[in-house]
Amino acid sequence: MPSPAADETKTLIGRVHYDIATIGEANWRACAEHATYNPFVDYRFLHALEVSKSACQETGWAPFHIALENEGDTVAVMPLYLKSHSRGEYIFDGSWANAWHQAGGRYYPKLQSSIPFTPATGPRLLAKPGSNQREWQRQILAVAAQLVEQTKVSSLHITFLPEEEWELAGASGYLKRLDTQFHWYNNDYDDFEQFQNELSSKKRKNIRRERREAMQDDIEVEWVTGSDLREHHWDAFYEFYMDTSYRKWGSSYLTREFFSLINESMPEQTLLILAKRAGRYIAGAINFIGDDTLFGRNWGCVEHHPFLHFEICYYQAIDYAIERKLRCVEAGAQGSHKIARGYLARETYSAHWLANDSFKEAVADFLRREQRYVKSDIEYVKAHSPFKSSLAPIR
Repeated sequence: MPSPAADETKTLIGRVHYDIATIGEANWRACAEHATYNPFVDYRFLHALEVSKSACQETGWAPFHIALENEGDTVAVMPLYLKSHSRGEYIFDGSWANAWHQAGGRYYPKLQSSIPFTPATGPRLLAKPGSNQREWQRQILAVAAQLVEQTKVSSLHITFLPEEEWELAGASGYLKRLDTQFHWYNNDYDDFEQFQNELSSKKRKNIRRERREAMQDDIEVEWVTGSDLREHHWDAFYEFYMDTSYRKWGSSYLTREFFSLINESMPEQTLLILAKRAGRYIAGAINFIGDDTLFGRNWGCVEHHPFLHFEICYYQAIDYAIERKLRCVEAGAQGSHKIARGYLARETYSAHWLANDSFKEAVADFLRREQRYVKSDIEYVKAHSPFKSSLAPIR
């Protein structure tokens, strides 16, 4: 489909791909790998989701990726999915869907530019570097908006995009939304003890107690990554993953095959933190390793031990980040309980294109009011930081 390109890029063509493989790994990498490495926009990660049938039409995540071509050369790509529900997104629009339905409309299907089941910030407007990069990003935003009209869907949602892409989307007519996550920041710590000493006395004592009690009953912790990862590790972790889904009455989108595929294609970017007792794995968390960030994703267990979740998901992640000199730990969505454990509030960003003008006006008004509350909450958290007043970490 031709895009409304600027004069110097009249040959730009936007194409929809229903399989990331038809874009090709080399083309995707050329657009995605010039910036700070993010494992979730890695071709191998997205390809594994599709091949394993984790992200597919049957799970409500039908691939609908956009590639922008300039005289046959792929210059930009956008991960995009046709969604039949709002699950697995972590930016909640259920109230919008209900209002749309009550007005007699049909909210689903919709278009979603995000990484399935992954509430982690990362680039969505993936364009080759150079003098035309920003223009190609604008054009892929325009193509995506055109798709809303051409496919007769209700809306397009770009979630967990970086602030600079969020601002660009806003300048292109998208509605801008703010939300909050809690991240840990590395202030060039030598070890966990140094980090801990920057916390208030009460928080420091609580963390020491939690770490001590979590490791009772002769529990051991292993970090497994790279060539050390084996199928028996994934068998154990998949059991934890399924147990969490069952207990939360959720859907287990990630198939067992997905974990084998990433083990084959990107083991160096994958970290399992596993707890073992009496020779048996009893709990674990999967993490993905970026250039400067450790991204915590799924956790599960088959035995309950007090504070073991905090140890495996938060404290061990901090230990790993300090040892590997990573700047940040993103430990997933929600969770104000993370504040007491040294994680700080930060903004997350999403952009939205709505087909119906009246509904768009109503949502825009809602977002203006919501944004005030989000900013107020972030300021409140900053004012109640777990750190000593003069020792806030560098962001």
